[in-house]
Amino acid sequence: MVERKTTATYVCGVLKYLVLICFALMTLLPFINLVAKSFSDDAPVIAGRVGFIPIDPTLATYSYVLKGNTFFNAFKVSVFITLFGSLCSIIITSMQAYPLSRTHFRGRKPILYMWVFLMLFSGGMVPNYMLYRILGMMDTIPVLIFPHLLSVYNMFLIKNYFESLPDSLEEAARIDGATNMTVLFKIILPVSLPMLATITLFYAVSYWNDYFTARMYISSVNKRPLQLYLYDLINNAMQLQNQGDQGNTGSINEDEIANLTAETVRSAAIVLSTVPILVVYPFLQKYFVTGMVVGSVKG
Repeated sequence: MVERKTTATYVCGVLKYLVLICFALMTLLPFINLVAKSFSDDAPVIAGRVGFIPIDPTLATYSYVLKGNTFFNAFKVSVFITLFGSLCSIIITSMQAYPLSRTHFRGRKPILYMWVFLMLFSGGMVPNYMLYRILGMMDTIPVLIFPHLLSVYNMFLIKNYFESLPDSLEEAARIDGATNMTVLFKIILPVSLPMLATITLFYAVSYWNDYFTARMYISSVNKRPLQLYLYDLINNAMQLQNQGDQGNTGSINEDEIANLTAETVRSAAIVLSTVPILVVYPFLQKYFVTGMVVGSVKG
């Protein structure tokens, strides 16, 4: 027998969707405003007249950001460190989380306490700088990857997920003569795709958004990632606006300088740095929710 929905049920459903739409608009409208500013002329932006539609549309800001080969070289560096760094990070994090998820592993508790301590305390900026200099990693691509190879928080999420898996999976593989590495890479990891996709997205966003590491350790222009390149562009635009300094404008001409402000350059930089993550996220969304729910609570 089909239960009939009452008027109150329909009203609650409509209110629920209205609330969800309002929250969606609260997150979407600021980004639309940024896009509108990035395509608008400087005068409407300075006057605060730009809402969700560009006023006096112009491509001067994007011409400035995308000028020459510098942008595309920085984009390639960011794509490389994001893809390669995320792959290395998820492998290393999984290999660390797997033994710590086994209760029979000797020395498990002291190692867990050590990781908790490292999650709360770190050596600091100066010891890290000295370490990378001694290792000869200054001004190299690996120095952009090494500091983010393993996140203790992500490792504990994966460990909790591994603990929620049934022991019968590993026991069956042991009976067939599987080694620890075989169990991890052929049994545990294939059934942990939701959690691995979630952690991979965490690492990818961390690598993609990081500019401070490059700011500290990279001096060559051709090794700068996208975030550092955009950061320098914003600083140059602020100098042009506040001090009239035209020394760092590169190949841009005076007409283009006249249509640039720090706000428009900042908006274009945010749009360009956000779009790649927005393109990738929908493909991982179905894994993201499942991985967070299962990995955050020990089952």
